[in-house]
Amino acid sequence: MFKHKSLVLFGLIGMLGFASCHSEHEKEEEEAVYPVSSPVRMDTSVTKDYVCQIHSIQHIELRALERGYLTGIFVDEGQMVQEGQVMFQIMPMLNQAELNKAEAEANFAEIEYLNTKSLADSNVVSANELALAKAKFDKAKAQLALAQVHMQFTEIRAPFTGIMDRFHVRLGSLLSEGDLLTELSDNSKMWVYFNVPEAEYLEYMAKAKKDSVIKVALEMANHKMFDEPGYVETIEADFNNETGNIAFRATFKNPRRLLRHGETGNVRMTLPLKNALLIPQKATYEVLDKTYVYVIDEENTVRARMIETGAELPHLFEVKEGLSEEDRILLDGIRKVRDGYEVEVKYLNPDSVIQHLDLYAE
Repeated sequence: MFKHKSLVLFGLIGMLGFASCHSEHEKEEEEAVYPVSSPVRMDTSVTKDYVCQIHSIQHIELRALERGYLTGIFVDEGQMVQEGQVMFQIMPMLNQAELNKAEAEANFAEIEYLNTKSLADSNVVSANELALAKAKFDKAKAQLALAQVHMQFTEIRAPFTGIMDRFHVRLGSLLSEGDLLTELSDNSKMWVYFNVPEAEYLEYMAKAKKDSVIKVALEMANHKMFDEPGYVETIEADFNNETGNIAFRATFKNPRRLLRHGETGNVRMTLPLKNALLIPQKATYEVLDKTYVYVIDEENTVRARMIETGAELPHLFEVKEGLSEEDRILLDGIRKVRDGYEVEVKYLNPDSVIQHLDLYAE
């Protein structure tokens, strides 16, 4: 019996203690002062990152134009070559013989034409015979020019200054017309392609001035920033129907040849944001992909309100719909209150809140 009474006594003491703690917790919540502020309307800018592909402004395949054995390689893989520099030599003997033959035939036709012209000037032969000799001479010259072109095809020269890629052939290889020898890249400037969603493209076009060129930055694969700025110069004509994106192209100077064809990175584009209504990100919460804030009414009652956000800045959201500059929003303690709570608040200057967000950020 005594044991039973003891258990009842301890239970009553526990219940009284719990009620006391709960009452004190409610009292603390009632006595808490919650910081509130208002949205700020201002001009700012938003920075967005886009995955990109980096291409040389010229990247071509070098192929054999004549059939024959590869008898000379005068460059190395990865080497910088100058425009007009001889890179490969294809066996020239047959072409040289054809060139010699064409030169001899052209000389013979020239002598024949000059003799006929002399006779025609003396009225020994007719004008038709002179015209026929002239035609033969012109034909021989054309064949000589063709032989010279074929002879030039045995030498593969760099069409522009650039960097050699790997070899696809070796010395002594038997080449057919069109066989791939190597690739050559001019990376003095780089074209950087990145895809922009349709909605952001429309915003960009609405804010961009006529004939303006937007400046961008490049974050390389090692997460370091490339030291040269880039400029968006071209936007493709069509959207990709599958992704809803459109391709932008930015041009970057590459004086140290650091960037190479085929690299990847991130383009960082900064766009102006005019007359934007801004609130701290920490003042918002999400429910089922919807964004809400707590608005404090005139009676200091908490009211949940759904908002539509736009651009995302460091510690800030742009508000498209749902708030005005006159509204008071809860900055801290959003997990401690519910819709309909009455709270004691302390109003903070919006400009001061924006300036010290790094300190206020959770």
